[in-house]
Amino acid sequence: MAKGKAKKTGKKPHKNKPTSKKYTKYKIEGDKAIRTARNCPRCGPGIFLMDSQNRKYCGKCHYSEFEGKAKPEEKKEEVKEVKK
Repeated sequence: MAKGKAKKTGKKPHKNKPTSKKYTKYKIEGDKAIRTARNCPRCGPGIFLMDSQNRKYCGKCHYSEFEGKAKPEEKKEEVKEVKK
């Protein structure tokens, strides 16, 4: 006989899928629903850009926008003003 046979545990328990949170992308004012998140320029309205640390990303068409850093010249001017 074979040693170390794996035991069958039967069916796996059902796990619910996480719900979408599209309701967080809208704000309701009176009778109107206003979009608070930015739409994808390629896909059009209804497809929102994911907001990450330094970029915005579309999961459907893979469009990305990067938020620019402050220019080094501007930072130097701010530092000089503080030292005075």
